[in-house]
Amino acid sequence: MVKKILITGGAGFIGSHLAEKLLQAGEEVFVIDDLSTGSLKNIAHLKNNKNFYFTKGTILDRVKLNKLASKADQIYHLAAAVGVKTVVEKPLESFLLNTRGTEIVLDAALKYKIPVLVTSTSEIYGKNDKLPFSEESDRIYGSAYHSRWGYAMSKGADEFLALAYHREKGLKTVIVRLFNVVGPRQTGVYGMVVPRFVQQALSGKPITVYGDGLQTRCFGYVDDAVGALIKLVNSPKTNGRIFNLGSDEEISIKELAQKVNKMAGNKSRIVFMPYEKVYGQDFDDMAHRRPDLSRVREFIGYGAKISLEESLKKIIKYFRA
Repeated sequence: MVKKILITGGAGFIGSHLAEKLLQAGEEVFVIDDLSTGSLKNIAHLKNNKNFYFTKGTILDRVKLNKLASKADQIYHLAAAVGVKTVVEKPLESFLLNTRGTEIVLDAALKYKIPVLVTSTSEIYGKNDKLPFSEESDRIYGSAYHSRWGYAMSKGADEFLALAYHREKGLKTVIVRLFNVVGPRQTGVYGMVVPRFVQQALSGKPITVYGDGLQTRCFGYVDDAVGALIKLVNSPKTNGRIFNLGSDEEISIKELAQKVNKMAGNKSRIVFMPYEKVYGQDFDDMAHRRPDLSRVREFIGYGAKISLEESLKKIIKYFRA
């Protein structure tokens, strides 16, 4: 039986790949996106599919969202403020979009009694330095004066709301903490490091590393991520649970810059730029992020199929094209 799926933020990087995957499986896909960070280019190849429907609009529009939810069998809630740059420059707008938007989505899901998957973030763990991060790990944030933590706190509120709707209202919810998902269609405009490095290397410009470059991250490929999202929302065992999702292949940002430079075949200079020059004096960062993926492996047999090396090859090919 064909499912009707609503994706909020479906014209974004991850959302467009998810829509594509669901359409390939024969599902009917409804997308809502205000195009503030998403793009019609991301979904241009889907517009002629008879099972694809796009609505330009914000998730803060309760009437519009409820109308779409009334047609749906499932909701994937991906719409949110995107990127460090956005949340630092627009802290209030980002916080309200995340918290109010999620409440409106959950309310619509409850009204029509449909399961909802809420995407969260590795930012949730804040400055915790006990690696790897498990879903039960403590969350440690910096000063309230450091606006970047507003994003982590808003996504923490989203998680709390989803769990509360599940526990008190019986709504089927799944929460997924994404760890640095990368791939084609991702833009570096909002602070995403991999597309920014790749574009700088391909254009022969200096590759700019923020901070000392010793901070480490794990980069998972988008196809692995969206495949797991679909399995998680369709599993009867995942209801009311939180899952880390991504790769646990860790690399420093300095090493990432060197790898991108080499793979792009260029000899760009690698330059280091203090955080305060990019994000202002009150910026705070996480030194290391690595997820414990044992829960998602146990529940859906998850395994990252695409390595960082292969991911970078695909991204470089995409930007060259």
